[in-house]
Amino acid sequence: MNARVFVDTNILVYSRDKSEEAKQAIALQWLAVLWQQRSGRISFQTLNEFYVTVTQRLKPGLSRPEAQADIRNLLLWNPIPVDNTVIENAWLIQEHHRFSWWDSLILSAAQIQDCTIVLSEDMQHEQQIGNMTIINPFLTDIAILGT
Repeated sequence: MNARVFVDTNILVYSRDKSEEAKQAIALQWLAVLWQQRSGRISFQTLNEFYVTVTQRLKPGLSRPEAQADIRNLLLWNPIPVDNTVIENAWLIQEHHRFSWWDSLILSAAQIQDCTIVLSEDMQHEQQIGNMTIINPFLTDIAILGT
C-alpha cells in the first residue's frame, strides 16, 4: 500500500501557476503520481484556499469555471471538513509545535487521514510531526513515493 500524502494548498497552486514553470512542472509530476497511486489527501480548507488563490491572486489566474473544474476533480480525493475533531487536534499541534493556526489545521487534517507525508513548500522540510514528515517537493526526489 502506498503512503498517504497530504497536499498543501501551495503545491496545488503551483500546478496551475504558469509564471513558475519549473515549480509547475514538479508540482504536476507529484500530483500525477498521487493520482496514479490514489494516495493524495486534502481538506476542504485546502480546496477553499486553492479556489481563492487561483481565481483572485494568481497572475494570470484561472477563470472561475476552470477553478471549479479543478476542485470537482480534487473532490475525488474525499477531502475532510474542518470539524471539531480537526480543530481540537490543531490546537494540540499548535501548542506543541508552534505552527501557525492555518498550518496546524493542515497538519491536523493530514494526521486524522493517517498521512505519513505532508507536501508543502511553506513548512520546514523534513520536520517530523508524530508519524508525519513534511516534504518540500521542490527539494526531494519523487522516488520517495516508490515510483
